[in-house]
Order: sequence, then C-alpha cells, then structure tokens
Amino acid sequence: MTQNTNLEAYISGIQNCIKNAKFLRQGQKEISKEEALKEIENTIKEVKANKKKLLFIGNGGSATIADHLAEDFSKMANIRGLSFNNGPLLTCLSNDYSFEEAFEKAIEIYADEGDVLFAISSSGKSPNILNGVKAAKSIGCKTITLSGFEEGNPLSQKGDINIYTPTASYGVAESSHSVILHAILDHIVS
Repeated sequence: MTQNTNLEAYISGIQNCIKNAKFLRQGQKEISKEEALKEIENTIKEVKANKKKLLFIGNGGSATIADHLAEDFSKMANIRGLSFNNGPLLTCLSNDYSFEEAFEKAIEIYADEGDVLFAISSSGKSPNILNGVKAAKSIGCKTITLSGFEEGNPLSQKGDINIYTPTASYGVAESSHSVILHAILDHIVS
C-alpha cells in the first residue's frame, strides 16, 4: 500500500465518521442532523443575544479543539468563549480537589445560568468531563456533547444534544469533532 493510499483511506474514514454521526437528545433519542444543527444554532444565537458564554472542555487532543473553538467563536462570531485548559487553573484545581473534579470546579467558578457547555471526549468516559457536564447542568447551562468510541457511552447520554461519531480511533474522532464544530461556527458567521 502506498503512502497516498493510506492517506486517502484515512481521509475517507473521517468522511464516513462525519457522515454517519448520530445526533441524540438526552436519553439517546435520535434526531435528524438538520434538527440538531438548527437547535444548536438557535441556542448559540440565544447565548449571543443574552450576552452569555460558550464554555468548552476536553482532554488531550480534545482540549486543543476546545481551546481553538473557544477562541474562534470569540473572534469570528463575537461570542465570549472560554476553555478551561489553562495549565495553572487545571493544576490548581486538580491539586486542591482532584483531576476528576477540575472541570467541575472551574465551571462552578466561571459558568452562569444560560451559558452553553461543549464537552468533547473521544471515549465519552472521562470522569472529569462527565463531572463538568453535571456541574454545568446544575447551574442551568445547556450542554452539547461530542464523543466517539462506544455507542451509548456515558457522555453521549448527558447533554441536551449529543453528537456521537462512530469510530474507535482517537485521530478520526478528534478530526470529526473539530470539523463538526467548525461547520457549526462557519454556518453561524455566514
């Protein structure tokens, strides 16, 4: 197999993952992509109109996506975006509480009712992400999750809208999540 063929197969895997993504309400009720994306768009427009914030959390590669999209929504859509992947913040909260509670505590400090949390996790099983979603919901934030790996993973059951990408590959999951979030952003700013 040539390098080019490997690249083409990888790109094809990302395309198939996005094409076959499932959009779910809390409780695993599947909804159409169009309905989900329209609801996400309306939710984000409401955040902007009410001068609320978009919050983003993720670990590893998903943290990079969270950071990047928080900045892009701030810059391109003029909506305040925050990511909680700041080294001193995470190490402070992890040290004083635990790593599993770090996003939960950050959300308790920075989130307000009416904000929206985007929780990104390839596996959908990360305790710190799940705790962050729980904290956001208790404050009155809407939650949108992006996950992969096992269908029905814990995170894919927690959000108001859940985007599940069917893949067992970190690279494909992360790339798919990034593309979907960029598509949402680009649609809002167009």
